[in-house]
Amino acid sequence: MFKLLLFLHLLAAIFAVGPLVGAATTASRALRSSDAGAATSAARTIRLYSYVSVVVVILGMGLMSQKAPWDKSREVADFGDTWIWLSLLLWACATAVALAVLAPTLTRAAAVIGGTGSARGLVGRVAGAGGVIGLLYAVIVVLMVYQPGG
Repeated sequence: MFKLLLFLHLLAAIFAVGPLVGAATTASRALRSSDAGAATSAARTIRLYSYVSVVVVILGMGLMSQKAPWDKSREVADFGDTWIWLSLLLWACATAVALAVLAPTLTRAAAVIGGTGSARGLVGRVAGAGGVIGLLYAVIVVLMVYQPGG
């Protein structure tokens, strides 16, 4: 069961978090080129994959409750492990930035562009939020690999 949950956790991370980070880190291009359709699409992608990233967390919780294949006397991880609670905190922060800052800003920018305005003033906010999201997920990967305090 451990290997199946690990496989599903990694697969979900690749197919949910990958597109989320990709859309978040490249969304400012839509504003620079004044493409309302691209901004709307990026906002939709960011919302969808932010919600889908919950599956990664659920599978991770299932994975950490399994008996460790290297030591059957203990579970893979515990909520008290630094790398677990810190990863959850960083995921919550990344999701909050995506849903509360980035997606609404892109939606607003699409409306401005659609009204024949310019959303260039929002480029920095979108690029910054996308960069923060990418950085938070990169730190989560480091925590998952090195497991400090575990």
